[in-house]
Amino acid sequence: MGNKNGNIPFKVIISYIALVALVASVGWILYSENVVYTKIEGKIALEKNKVLRISNLFSNVYKTESLARKTIQSNSEIDFRNYIQQTDSLQIRIDSLKKVVSSDYQIKLLDSVTILLNEKTQNIRQLKAIKSKTTDEASVNEAIQELTQLEFSLRKLQLSDFTKNPDKLGSYQRNVLQRYVDYLNQNIPDDSSNTLTKKATDSILSASKRLLSKVKLETEKKKESLSLQENKLLTNEILISDQLRKVLRIIEREIIFYSIKNNNEKEKSLKKINQIITYAAIVGLLLTVFFSILITSDFSKTQSYKKQLEIANDKTQNLLKSREQLISTVSHDLKTPLSTIVGYTELLGHSDLNNKQSYYTKTIKNSSEYIARLVQDLLDFSQIEAGKITIEKAPFSLDQTLREVAANLQSVYQQKPIELNLNIDETFQRPILGDAIRLKQVLLNIIGNAYKFTAKGYININASLSANGEIAFISIADSGIGIEKNSQKLVFEEFAQANTSIVKNYGGTGLGLAISKKIMTLLGGELYLKNSSEKGSIFEIRMPVHFDSDYHPKSSPIPNLSLNLAPKTVVLVDDDADLLGLSTEVLKKHFTVAAFLEAEKALDFMQNQTFDVLVTDIQMPNMTGFELVAAFQKNANEKYHNEPIIAVTGQSNVSEEVYQKAGFSTVIKKPFSPSLLIETVTAVLNHTQIPLQAKKDNDTKTTQRYSLQLLEDFLNKDTEAIQKVLQSFVTNTHLNMDLLKSQISELDGGRIKQTAHKMAPMFKQIEAHSIARILDDLESNDYTAIALNDLYHDLEEQITALFTELEKRI
Repeated sequence: MGNKNGNIPFKVIISYIALVALVASVGWILYSENVVYTKIEGKIALEKNKVLRISNLFSNVYKTESLARKTIQSNSEIDFRNYIQQTDSLQIRIDSLKKVVSSDYQIKLLDSVTILLNEKTQNIRQLKAIKSKTTDEASVNEAIQELTQLEFSLRKLQLSDFTKNPDKLGSYQRNVLQRYVDYLNQNIPDDSSNTLTKKATDSILSASKRLLSKVKLETEKKKESLSLQENKLLTNEILISDQLRKVLRIIEREIIFYSIKNNNEKEKSLKKINQIITYAAIVGLLLTVFFSILITSDFSKTQSYKKQLEIANDKTQNLLKSREQLISTVSHDLKTPLSTIVGYTELLGHSDLNNKQSYYTKTIKNSSEYIARLVQDLLDFSQIEAGKITIEKAPFSLDQTLREVAANLQSVYQQKPIELNLNIDETFQRPILGDAIRLKQVLLNIIGNAYKFTAKGYININASLSANGEIAFISIADSGIGIEKNSQKLVFEEFAQANTSIVKNYGGTGLGLAISKKIMTLLGGELYLKNSSEKGSIFEIRMPVHFDSDYHPKSSPIPNLSLNLAPKTVVLVDDDADLLGLSTEVLKKHFTVAAFLEAEKALDFMQNQTFDVLVTDIQMPNMTGFELVAAFQKNANEKYHNEPIIAVTGQSNVSEEVYQKAGFSTVIKKPFSPSLLIETVTAVLNHTQIPLQAKKDNDTKTTQRYSLQLLEDFLNKDTEAIQKVLQSFVTNTHLNMDLLKSQISELDGGRIKQTAHKMAPMFKQIEAHSIARILDDLESNDYTAIALNDLYHDLEEQITALFTELEKRI
């Protein structure tokens, strides 16, 4: 199944490679075609530029022709200069066009345009000169006209002297009249004032007129010749203009031809690009369909395999849950008999035994303790794996914690010649926020391993603070056997040892370091092997620290713990089995606990065994807490050295002075949290300030029937353990209710108070305040039969309602 699943990524990769190859090939072809297309576009743009320039030439030619006609008509020098300027501008444009045309033929045509323009300019010059000559004829006409007027001034008669409109006369009448006028003019008498004779005057005038008439005839002949020449030049001008436009049209047609050719090439290129894209799309679609079919086929198989894997995963998860339940069940079920075995083994060890029996007893004790450690490690490991470990944030002294752990372990391994050195930064005497219990668990593992694997030499514990005051570094260095280089990477693995000889020589489960590393991760820190060799190992803890902002140093600093304290043993006495079990679970993580349901058995133990602190309930059947302390002090032997005694009570009507006079160090009021119990025991052992217990107002009315917060704190939020405790609580409560009912029917006031006292602590522990008040009333007061029955029925109703809700949690 794994090999078949492995084909899917391979096929997907092949399909992607094929598609990428197709895209790359098409991209390269399209790029090549785009280069060709761009060149064609450039050619088209160039031809369009040529067409635009030709069009501008046409407009300039038309403008030049209009200026030429104006110059010919006006014969003005200014107009001629404008024409010459426009012609020069046209010549410049032609020269610039010659640089961009593509063929020699077009260049020759443009050269012919230049030649025609030069001819046209020459023709206009000639026409201008001819125009200038025509002005001579005008001068002759003016001279004849002046002579005619002179004749008139000399008293010569004219046709106009005889008729107003000579021009309207017929030719015959005009000739007759003209002969008559001539006859009269011949017979006009001479003027006496004139020095010239009439004959001489007439002779001069006639000669002048004849001369001018001759000049006029010659001028008219020249005019006719000039007209012919002018017409010839005009015709030549028209031909030149036509030839110029023709040449420009030829050039324009050639440019348009090339433009059309380039456009055709452009269309072919576009068509080719479209074909390439179409073929590429078809090939890409075929490849996609082909590989989609392959991948879909494999995907269906993968889904089948996935379902099989899910089924296998579900089985695995069920197995893991079963393993977790098995570990939890076995762990909890083993703890009680193991505690019994260890307890009785200790009792046997202090009795009169021969050497063989002492050896057997010691072997049983060691084996039991090993199993107890294994059970606890398995339970911790299971809880961590299941995510059921919760991390608290409460103020504690890191300095004190390190010294406590070191002192406890030194007392355990006091037979070994090992020097323990502590170097702790004074800053850590200030309380920091964190989970002291979990940190102690890690320190016990690391420092315990240092003792275990060191036969002699030293163990150095250093605690320092980073420069920014936010990171704590705790290093534990020993001079032990060290860890082989090949095995160093396995030290934090579950159920792993450095080598097989470790288990034989030193024992252990291989879970301690794995659990410690996981706990440090939960604490936001890190545990790692800093260095290891044949000369020893160095483990280092790196964790963030947050100092308690509410801390105010007292007049005296926290005292350093002596490293030579004897093992701490706590004697715990309570007639409530449920509360006794809870307290034992909390205390045994830090101390050796001797738990007793009966005060008499506890008294026998204390008179024969050493212990460090007594924690006892006050109201118990047969012997109260006060009586237990008095009896112990009365019969104490030389082993008693004023060990501290802590009272645990649910009564609130007894002052603390009464407890102090009876020999108690302090009082813990029920209900209480596990941290308060641990802190109080630690404080009386180390002679430090005893923590204050927050007072609860039991008279406060609330809609909440109960709370499991304290119970969860005791059991570290272990759901299965909480369920078992609740089941035991419900069972015992039903038995106690039956017992209480019988005692009320018999009106046995003393036993009623004992039963009520026995029942109250657990209800207070789960904060069922209403029920606890009724039990306190039954314990403290004497009631009539009717009142007792009413209280019992009220109690029964509330307990029934409470257990109905609790059944949802069980």
